[in-house]
Amino acid sequence: MELLQGLTTTETLRRVSAQLGCSPASIQVAEYLDQHDELRSFREKFYIPKKADLSSSDPSLVDGAEECIYLVGNSLGLQPRAVRGYIEEQLQKWAKLGAQGHMEGPRPWMLAEEELEEAMAGIVGATLEEVALMNSLTVNLHLLMLSFYKPTAVRHKVLLESKAFPSDHYAVESQIRLRGFDPEESMLMLSPRPGEETLRTEDILDVIEKEGDSIAVVMFSGVQYYTGQLFNMAAITEAGLRKGCYVGFDLAHAVGNVELKLHDWGVDFACWCSYKYLNSGAGGLAGAFIHQKHRDRIRPALTGWWGHNIKTRFTMDNVMDLRPGISGFRLSNQPILLVCSLQASLEIFSMTSMQALRRKSLLLTGYLEHLIHLHFSQDPAQPHKPYIHIITPSDPEQRGCQLSLSFSIYIREVFQQLEKRGVACDLREPSVLRICPVPLYNSFTDVHRFIQTLGAVLAASSQSEKA
Repeated sequence: MELLQGLTTTETLRRVSAQLGCSPASIQVAEYLDQHDELRSFREKFYIPKKADLSSSDPSLVDGAEECIYLVGNSLGLQPRAVRGYIEEQLQKWAKLGAQGHMEGPRPWMLAEEELEEAMAGIVGATLEEVALMNSLTVNLHLLMLSFYKPTAVRHKVLLESKAFPSDHYAVESQIRLRGFDPEESMLMLSPRPGEETLRTEDILDVIEKEGDSIAVVMFSGVQYYTGQLFNMAAITEAGLRKGCYVGFDLAHAVGNVELKLHDWGVDFACWCSYKYLNSGAGGLAGAFIHQKHRDRIRPALTGWWGHNIKTRFTMDNVMDLRPGISGFRLSNQPILLVCSLQASLEIFSMTSMQALRRKSLLLTGYLEHLIHLHFSQDPAQPHKPYIHIITPSDPEQRGCQLSLSFSIYIREVFQQLEKRGVACDLREPSVLRICPVPLYNSFTDVHRFIQTLGAVLAASSQSEKA
């Protein structure tokens, strides 16, 4: 779609529909965009669940042999087809080599995760020495906070969103208590303005400027899990560093979703999971980042054997020869089967670029937004017609793949009816459906099918209310 680059979503849809002689809402537009999508072949590298495989689907409403409409990659990415072969390979290696598998055969277990870290560093915009694959997200967040959160009587606050993901909230809360401070006084939680659903960048920066002398750590998400808002990480980092704060990010909903430049932005630390946009499977191996400026001055509070210099690790003299930077935070060897599933996905990422994925994502999510506005906006002339309000920012530069939808009718009923019709999406209390077309494997036709299905659900709901 090189000829369409530089155009807005609306301009693209108008140009394509004019060329085809149809409405921008026509299935022909979706099919045209799919045919001209240079990333379309990646869909074949993933397993797409069939509608019949989803326990919530209703056989009387769907053709079970059809692929489901999978729009929940922000919760769990699809399985790469190569995963099974890589796992089988390691099971065979274990069976045949036993302990020798630590040093021999494909992917020696002793170094297996480190062989993936160059690819991972490229995705997050870091140097190789700034990234480690290890543990789970919350474990890594605790390890990082233990080293970066050094509260004093004057500088003891942690700045985060008021609706941070619960795991982040609990981690910060417990770190504050661990240091003998009161979360009521030390957790500085930022809420949107009254009547608004997302945070304004100027408000975040204003709080950092005004409260910065008392803030020890700015701890934000890269993409907000509930609203889908993409925060201006570069501006937040610059503001925090200027006030003497450490700045860290939870990138669970950002990694593999948007372009990241952790090194260039000067971010102090970050952590992320890999089972959402990185498609490594439930509970997959997580990642962590520490900027190289801290290479020799930030040390782990908790250490393990895997943080020891690999060249002297087996001298076994119990004198720690700590690896520099994030590598010193490694505790133990990583589960090889988790390494396999992550490798399968990172190999797919290596066949393209985050720039290319982001270009498609902007158009794919923009197409979804366009069709929602076209079909489901509030209509004063039809007061009983169900409508949708998108709480995710309309500015494409302030969002990733996800749109968070708020409905004028009971949301759980909408969710259940979508599931019955073979749509895999995500309900988040109190009132949001998260819809996430992922550029690696979702198509424009997926989006059109979703809109058609959603229209049928809302029309049925409207009819039942009239009855």
